[in-house]
Amino acid sequence: MSAPAPVHESRKLLEMAEGYRLTQVLYATASLRIMDHLRNDARTAADLARLAQAHEPSLRRLLQALVSLGLVTRHGERFSATASGECLAADRPGSIRSRVLFHGGVLYTHWADLCHSVRTGETAYQRRYGTDAWTVRQNVSAAGTAFDDAMHELATERAALVADAYDFHGLTTLVDVGGGRGAFLAGILRAHPRLGGVLFDRPAVVAAAAAVLTAAGVAERCHVVAGSFFESVPSGADGYILSVVIHDWDDAAATAILRRCRRAMEPHARLVLVERVIPDDREAALDVWLSDLNMMSQLGGRERSAAEFQALLAGAGFRLARILPTDGAFSIIEAWPTMP
Repeated sequence: MSAPAPVHESRKLLEMAEGYRLTQVLYATASLRIMDHLRNDARTAADLARLAQAHEPSLRRLLQALVSLGLVTRHGERFSATASGECLAADRPGSIRSRVLFHGGVLYTHWADLCHSVRTGETAYQRRYGTDAWTVRQNVSAAGTAFDDAMHELATERAALVADAYDFHGLTTLVDVGGGRGAFLAGILRAHPRLGGVLFDRPAVVAAAAAVLTAAGVAERCHVVAGSFFESVPSGADGYILSVVIHDWDDAAATAILRRCRRAMEPHARLVLVERVIPDDREAALDVWLSDLNMMSQLGGRERSAAEFQALLAGAGFRLARILPTDGAFSIIEAWPTMP
């Protein structure tokens, strides 16, 4: 008979298993807009219950958990948000509220199907709805809005990292392929005042782009084009960028997207991908592997290594030039068209 595992090892595993509780604490806090109500003023539990339309005794218990997490401080009967807690407030620079709502809502529910995905290769959307995630998001407004809100928030953060890490000088026009509402492209254009842009995504998504581009002060330098990157991509630009687009798709679909880009590009144009890259030390890459499982179980996509990106690009008519790190989880992959 083997010896029992040390208590600290079993406890560590149990803490991992209980991680769902923290996810739902953050989700409830974001849903009730607790940090929005605390952002400018300390409040009592009764005040917060009234503003959040919540049950006061239950809310008080949630607040105590937030105090223990360091997201809220308590002074007598009044509660106030810490700097960390304020990140759950909406419309705040650096806010993660939309992503917490997406993780604690849609993804939280769908990750219950991970075992099914591993057994069968089906995504959670195929199991639950009989179709893919993009069709569901297009037909169910709440699902599409939750995803678009989360991606808009992440794109704003990611744009700053990419603008700092990559030299866009020398380009005149940058096409953001699958660019969502335009937050990512807006951030790049703000950092490079001489650069023009083209935002390209599905009609329902780019419908909200005008307000984003105008608020960023770049609308006059950016054209908005609606369409599908499986059909065509706007031509004539000298720069094409796809930010966390390729990992959504399997190799066949990703190759099709890249070939559409190649068809639109002149020989001197350059392609830039912003993606996670699986490092050589695969055992240390938990964040990447969790993202890979997310792509697999939700979309049928995948994260890729440098060698896998090189092969993918070669199959679509590109030569991998270099991979640059950023200060975040994403890398910048630069590629050039190969001669036919």
